Amino acid sequence: MSLGTILIIILILALLGAIPAWPHSRGWGYGPGGIVGLILIVVIVLALMGRI
Repeated sequence: MSLGTILIIILILALLGAIPAWPHSRGWGYGPGGIVGLILIVVIVLALMGRI
């Protein structure tokens, strides 16, 4: 597996982990998921461009 594929898999798992599922994290809003999603999009674009 290449580094880009591993990074994408890790970021997808982090995105799933950022979903507010516990009562104490429901007040966080879209912040954690949005940040991880943005990083995921950047990594995907870099992987498609061949930079990773």
